[in-house]
Amino acid sequence: MHVLILGGTMEARRLAELLTAGTGLRVTTSLAGRVAAPRLPPGEVRVGGFGGVEGLAGWLREHEVDALIDATHPFAGRISFNAAKAAAATHVALLALRRPGWVPVAGDDWHEVRSLEGAAEVLPTLGRRVFLTTGRMGLAAFAALEDLWFLVRSVDAPEPPHPPRMEVLLDRGPFTLDGEREVLSRHRIDVVVTKDSGGAATVPKLTAAREAGLPVVVVRRPPVPEGVPVVTGPEQAVGWIAEQTGLPDACRNLT
Repeated sequence: MHVLILGGTMEARRLAELLTAGTGLRVTTSLAGRVAAPRLPPGEVRVGGFGGVEGLAGWLREHEVDALIDATHPFAGRISFNAAKAAAATHVALLALRRPGWVPVAGDDWHEVRSLEGAAEVLPTLGRRVFLTTGRMGLAAFAALEDLWFLVRSVDAPEPPHPPRMEVLLDRGPFTLDGEREVLSRHRIDVVVTKDSGGAATVPKLTAAREAGLPVVVVRRPPVPEGVPVVTGPEQAVGWIAEQTGLPDACRNLT
């Protein structure tokens, strides 16, 4: 049995670990290649795009994939829709693995928007010193905000276009609450921008912002393609694979 994981997340790595733990499965994780030094999961790894729907469908056929797991970042929308179309074309079972989104709690001052462009529109009304934690992709949406100062945190250095007044903080999660408090204080941040990525690795920034009474602009995540089943954890994904492909008891025990 061959399982292809569209990865790049902690959940994808954990799923690869579970599926390669003596199950006898062939497990391949595909990484987009946008990070210079990614953390490689166990099993086979391929790096780079597939070339759209047709390219992915061809890869599924050529490598005789039995199950496809879309465990990409919640905001990697294009590959998710390509996966849905390719899976339908090749009759390969498809599952989306998505960590739960964040939910505001008492004391949060959230401003939810639908896109990075929407975030750029509301920012001037909320603050002047922005902690931008949406990664290095999409900075063009903020390039026209010449009166605002940005602290941009990303794994790799961003490329233009980007905001003219900007400092880059190269770092990779998980982050600590004390560390996030220090970042907000040292850079005199008065507004935070984040995507609703979910998970625990980057949630301390939300806690630190709440403690400091800062507004947070939250970009809503795009929907999963219609008709694709969704689970929220790697263990659930293993259970789904077992049901779909009749995997051995060794795999079922992992759930």
